[in-house]
Amino acid sequence: MSTHEPTDGRVGTPVPDLVRAWEDLTLDEIRDYRRRLAHEEERVSYWRRLLHARIDVLEAQAHQERALTIEELVRVLGDTGAGRGRTALVSIHAAEPLPDLPVLEEIWVTDVDPNDKDAVAEAVARLRNAESQLTDYRRALHERLNAATEELISRYREHPASALV
Repeated sequence: MSTHEPTDGRVGTPVPDLVRAWEDLTLDEIRDYRRRLAHEEERVSYWRRLLHARIDVLEAQAHQERALTIEELVRVLGDTGAGRGRTALVSIHAAEPLPDLPVLEEIWVTDVDPNDKDAVAEAVARLRNAESQLTDYRRALHERLNAATEELISRYREHPASALV
C-alpha cells in the first residue's frame, strides 16, 4: 500500500492512496486505513478550531482600543461551536485525490496591531483562506472515511464473525 507523506510543512500524517480496488485490501488493511483517516480528521479538526479561535480573537480585538480582557477573551472563545456533534459522512469514490493543505507556518498570524484595520483584514483573509482549505481537506477525509466504513460493513455482513476480531 503506498502512502502520501507531506514533506513541505503541511499538516498531516501519511494517508494511503487507494490505487488498488477494495477487493485487493485485507480486512486489517481497510481497518488500518480507516483508523489513520480518523486520526488525520481529528488533527485537521483541531487545526480548524485553532484557526476559528484566532479569527474570532482578531475580529473581537479589532473593535477594541486595547487588548482583550480575560473575561472578553473567555466570551469570544466560548462562543465557538462548543457542543456541536459531527455531521453524517458523505459517500464518494475512494480513489479521488485529497485537496492540498495550506502550509500553516505561512498563514499563521501572530503579530497584528488590532488598531491597523488593513492588517487585521489581511490576517483574517489569510486565516479564512486556510480554514477553507482545511474544510475541503476535512470533507475529503470524511468522504474517504465513509467509503472505508461502507466497505467494512459490507465485509462484516458477508462474514459477521470478522467484526468480532
